[in-house]
Amino acid sequence: MNYKKGVNWSYLIIGILFIITALISFSNPRGNLVAIVVLFSIAAIFKGIFELFVRSRIDEYSGKSSTSLIILGVLDIVIGIFFLFNMNLGIIAISYIFAFWFLVDSIVELFTAKAWKLVSNAVYWLIIVISIIGIIVGLMLLFNPLGSALTLSFMVGFYFMWFGIEYLISAF
Repeated sequence: MNYKKGVNWSYLIIGILFIITALISFSNPRGNLVAIVVLFSIAAIFKGIFELFVRSRIDEYSGKSSTSLIILGVLDIVIGIFFLFNMNLGIIAISYIFAFWFLVDSIVELFTAKAWKLVSNAVYWLIIVISIIGIIVGLMLLFNPLGSALTLSFMVGFYFMWFGIEYLISAF
């Protein structure tokens, strides 16, 4: 048998940092939402820059102009900058985006559940029930942006707590 000796210090440190991040997230949901908006904004800016770069490469290699990538790239950069400097609007937008994503994902899952019937009748009905619950929750989140924002904040905290515990367990 192969036994692991010692402590994996990098996993231990990452686990502790993730758990601390989760506790901060649970204790300061607004700060967590601000961090999410900042990350979203920075990601949108980088995505826009990347789209402009890809567009120039497409033009270079194909000889064809790609106007849609210019529009998307500029739009992503503008949205990123706008949300970066308008945190409250960014938090509201993220809340609606999260609710809409939750709703659409549940609807798509409901319509694709038929494929699961081939695997298992129990799994099929479980997916149907969970999708219907997801649609109800999605509608509730859509009409309650504060609830949506707090749910998103809690889910991020839960994610960090879950993986922090996993890293701690893996460290030993």
